[in-house]
Amino acid sequence: MTQPTDMTDLEPSPLRMRKALGRFASGVTIVTTAESEDEASVHGMTANAFTSVSLDPPLVLVSIANRAKMNAKIAETGRYGVSILAGDQEPLSLHFAGAASEPDLVRFTWRKGVPLLDGALVHLSCTVTNSHLAGDHTLHVGRVEELWYDDGRPLLFYTGSFRALELQGREEHWGF
Repeated sequence: MTQPTDMTDLEPSPLRMRKALGRFASGVTIVTTAESEDEASVHGMTANAFTSVSLDPPLVLVSIANRAKMNAKIAETGRYGVSILAGDQEPLSLHFAGAASEPDLVRFTWRKGVPLLDGALVHLSCTVTNSHLAGDHTLHVGRVEELWYDDGRPLLFYTGSFRALELQGREEHWGF
């Protein structure tokens, strides 16, 4: 690892923050909400800024850019869903990120009035308990009202590209 040659290399500019934090491998989620149980009212976006907050009570957090339409939609509905994507769902991630249009791939399962993506490894249906302004994002803490999960390979995001985690044998060796 090389050390910076001058102190300006240490400044946390938005670009340097993105490059540095991109080295933290994260799962890929689709955050969804809807005004009603009608697919025409569904709004969704790809997000990797997601984390567990508490097991008791069951709380999770999504971080949404203030300028994103999803931020206003979550504030309006007071609910959101989190679908943690499987390794073969990269096209859905790109669709909900606006990088590709693949509406024929999108299939929803409704849980507690929240749309979640078919084929995902995890479904979390959440009610917003708190929202906190944090710089250019809002942190939406949600109480998990219902969850479902399955085994499988997760889709990961690392240094700007997608990866799939592989399980090798019964000893569960993890590798890219």
